[in-house]
Amino acid sequence: MKEKNAYKIICKNKKASFNYFIEEPIECGIELKGTEIKSIRLNKVSIDDAYIMIRNNQAYIINMNISLYDKGNIFNHDPLRDRKLLLHKKQILKYEQKSIKQGYTIIPTKLYLKDGRCKLEIALGKGKKLYDKREDLKQKSINKDIQLKLKQY
Repeated sequence: MKEKNAYKIICKNKKASFNYFIEEPIECGIELKGTEIKSIRLNKVSIDDAYIMIRNNQAYIINMNISLYDKGNIFNHDPLRDRKLLLHKKQILKYEQKSIKQGYTIIPTKLYLKDGRCKLEIALGKGKKLYDKREDLKQKSINKDIQLKLKQY
């Protein structure tokens, strides 16, 4: 028996949590072509340099790299094309207002398959300063040392 809402993470944006304070994550769908979903299922996708732009009250993901499908033909997709995100109008307007007025950036955090459909988690990100990044690295190192000591004990 299949679990309800079970999902498989395809890729995460590790740069996002390092460069931004992540707030208000939201799940959305992506408008894809046939060969794109096949490449995603083969884990041939990267969202490291991707970002979200809002044009004409529609959200688009820019610079998301989905590699060409090996068994594709002349109808294969463009790897870096802009893809439309499937969100409600209220959600788009809310994110647009926060990005314009409060200086947030809309960034993708992870891509996953949920019940056979490709979903993207996007979030508002506030840029970190250099000292914030150093503090995060310091905290990560301290936690790693603590875990190592606990294993030895």
